[in-house]
Amino acid sequence: MIKPLRKAVLPVAGLGTRFLPATKAMAKEMLPVVDRPLIQYSIDEARAAGIEQFCMITGRGKTALVEYFDKAYELEATLKERDKPEALEALRASEMEPGSIVSVRQQEPLGLGHAIWCARSFIGDDPFAILLPDDIILSQTPCLKQLADAYHQTGGNVVAVTEVPHEHTNRYGILKIGEDDGRMVEVTGLVEKPKPEDAPSNLSIIGRYVLTADVMVHLSKLERGAGNEVQLTDAMAKMIGTVPFHGLRYEGKRFDCGDKVGFLEAQIAFALERADLGPQVREFLKYYCERL
Repeated sequence: MIKPLRKAVLPVAGLGTRFLPATKAMAKEMLPVVDRPLIQYSIDEARAAGIEQFCMITGRGKTALVEYFDKAYELEATLKERDKPEALEALRASEMEPGSIVSVRQQEPLGLGHAIWCARSFIGDDPFAILLPDDIILSQTPCLKQLADAYHQTGGNVVAVTEVPHEHTNRYGILKIGEDDGRMVEVTGLVEKPKPEDAPSNLSIIGRYVLTADVMVHLSKLERGAGNEVQLTDAMAKMIGTVPFHGLRYEGKRFDCGDKVGFLEAQIAFALERADLGPQVREFLKYYCERL
């Protein structure tokens, strides 16, 4: 019997050093792409996949992430008084059912695996999704919905994967693969940042996972790996062969918004998709392109 997928963990304790000084007093996950913060894109994607319960792994100075999903009585009253229905409608995206979102403090920056271990009480024995808000994905079907559908077929771990240039495999966690139908691949091993000549494939995991609670058995040992941190990749590798494990070549375009160029590209790509902004964005892009 495959357990339903209803929980998601969002690790948001990072310092956002690549976006200083903007992130000196502001969580990087609150940086907006067009008019929604990165954290909202992750929450919306998760809800579209049937997720009902959320746990944010936060750190110092991240209170804005929790407050963002709180009800803003004074703001709503002011908008009603000033007869601004469009602005009120925009606020609805940040509305959460009471009790559906919790936060846990990661007191030390000890890696992604440690962050997920901090959510152990929230996860319990249930399968759960992980969304890294730095990655946002423009797609017809939300990326996590694609993973959730694959999970309900396989009943095991499913991670979103993408092909990277062979010469760049030393920057990523790379899959060793078995059966491959062109979309879903069997994961037989995980190698962290292999040299191009040693890489078993060019398939890399991006910031979307669906995992079974079995991973917590390995994370609970708090074994240090690369960078002297508790690595999620190491714990996932130990599950291979005991539970089904697949990589999914998802449909869509991923933007790394932890990188300045990726962040800027996401602004343009998401703006172009909007009927209210696309035509104007195309016009000013022509202007700047013609000046080059």
